Order: sequence, then C-alpha cells, then structure tokens
Amino acid sequence: MIAARLHAIGDLRVATEPDPDDAPPGWSLLAVTSVGICGSDLHWFTDGGIGENRIERPVVPGHEFAAVALSGPYAGRRVAVDPAIPCETCEMCLSEYHNLCPTVEFAGHGSLDGALQERMRWPDQLLHPLPDHLSDDAGALLEPLGVALHAVAVSHLRPGADVLVVGAGPIGVLTAQVAHRSGARRVFVVEPLEHRRRTALQCGADAAFPAEDGAAAVMDATGGRGVDVAIEMAGTDAAIATAVAASRPGARIALGGIPSQDLSAFSAAPARRKGLTFAMVRRMNGTYPRAIELAGGSMELDSLVSQRYPLSDAATAFTSAASRDGDKVVVSVSCS
Repeated sequence: MIAARLHAIGDLRVATEPDPDDAPPGWSLLAVTSVGICGSDLHWFTDGGIGENRIERPVVPGHEFAAVALSGPYAGRRVAVDPAIPCETCEMCLSEYHNLCPTVEFAGHGSLDGALQERMRWPDQLLHPLPDHLSDDAGALLEPLGVALHAVAVSHLRPGADVLVVGAGPIGVLTAQVAHRSGARRVFVVEPLEHRRRTALQCGADAAFPAEDGAAAVMDATGGRGVDVAIEMAGTDAAIATAVAASRPGARIALGGIPSQDLSAFSAAPARRKGLTFAMVRRMNGTYPRAIELAGGSMELDSLVSQRYPLSDAATAFTSAASRDGDKVVVSVSCS
C-alpha cells in the first residue's frame, strides 16, 4: 500500500509500505477514502510537534478521516472515524470524559500512525456509519465539526447570547455555525484573512471583522457592551487579547486554538477587572452522533473543501494547507 510518513519538519515522504495485518477481535480493517488536514497536523509538519510532544519516529499524519470498513461489524459500509483511542479504565473514562483520558492515543500524533495511508486498523467502537447523503469528505469533516460542538458546549453558551469566534479557519467557521444553531442571537467573527472572512459570512456569521481592529469593531457592534461568550480558535496571544477586549464583564472565554509554542499569555488586568472565566477546549467528547445529525440537516460541510490532492501529492497538500490560501484541504486516498 501507499502511505505518507512525516520524518522531520517539512519532510513528508510518500512510499510503498506493507499492508497491515488482519484486524484483531474488536478492531476493523479500513480502506481510507478521505483525510482532512487540520491545524494540529500543520503543527507537526511546520513545528515538529505540539507542546511537549515532538516527532520521535517517522509517523503517518491524519486524524480527520472517513473510510470503508473491510471487516468487522460495518464491513462494506462507509464510516467516519473517531481518531482518539481512550484507555476506558481510568477515572476520566469511567466518568465519560474520554477526551481527558491521560493516556489517550490519537491518530497521527506521537507514535500512533494516522490516516494518510491506504489501509489501517481501528477499534470498532470508534467507527460511525455514514448516511448515504454524506460524502466521504463530509465524513472526514465530522471530526472538526465535533471539535466545534465541544467548544460551544465548553463555552456554556446560552440562548440569546452574543458570541465572538476569533479565527475563521474551518473549525472556527464550524464553531460559528454551531453557535447559531445553539441559540446565539448574533455571532461575530474576527479573522485576519479576507477570504476566510468571506467564508464565515457565507456560512452565516452576522459580521466578520479584520484582526487589526476586531475587538473595537465587536464592541461597536454590541453598543459598547461586549459579547457574552468568546471562543478562540486561532492559537495566538493576539487572538486571546481580542477575545478579552471584546468580552463583557462576567463573560466566558473558551480557548480552542493550539499555539505553536507551549505557552499562551494575555494581559491580566483587563481580564481580572472583567471577572472573565477561561475554559480550555480539549478535542471533543462523544460528539459524532450529533455531528452526523447536523451534517445531514442544515449544515453543509462539502463547501468548506477548497483544495483536494491525491495521496501521492500529500506533501504538496500540506504545503498548500500551511499557506492558508484556502479553507479546508483534503487528501483523497485511492485504494487498490
């Protein structure tokens, strides 16, 4: 089979590798069909890791993916794949906070190979059958939609709230859509790239402002009051500063962006004076059923895909995604 393996920063090599062995009990053999490139994948590609986790051996990236099950309970069916394998025995797992499992394994991170390969094995309980009306690309985008769902849940958004999403990459755009569907009165977006502001508006944001004057614009739009909820999806200190400046006293800020370095900082004085509450967004937790429901209803995922590349051009796909000159970059995996 063909696989794309990351050896070092910027060094993604496509090569022939042995097919995986037959899947053991409780696991299925999958033929991968579509893989989305996420911002966290780009951290591995451009920074060599995330936080304290670094490239220790060549690894196959990719955690947003759909596939066809070749064996197991869904044999012959298309499936979306939850990329996180929790231990199921720790306190967090037993409390149904699987995303907080301290020993969770995650596709394409650390030592666990991800989806940029033609075939792979995965646990049966992490496979979610795709309805016929959802494409393979939409199946891959259920993972970022799940992150958006979890971020909105962590934000404690209440119906009628004014919401700010900072960062209009694909997850930010999906977060804005989920916020509207969760009862937000207005959803504002702050994003430095004009084409991504256009995408946010096309997907239902009430207004989208450039980053350089984003906080002031949001304050003007809310009559000087500020937003009730801010969800940061950019991974920069400037984005956090915008969220702080644009929030009303007593607001809640959910931090979902991943910084290039393992450090985030913000000015304490305005956050303290406003009595802001900060919450961290850790991936997602049990969101696939709701994501499939939303994707099958009023939320259209395929329109977010701006570029597609074959697996043989995976390195080009990563370079394109890193340039951020579009929205979602997808790798189409051809299976023999």
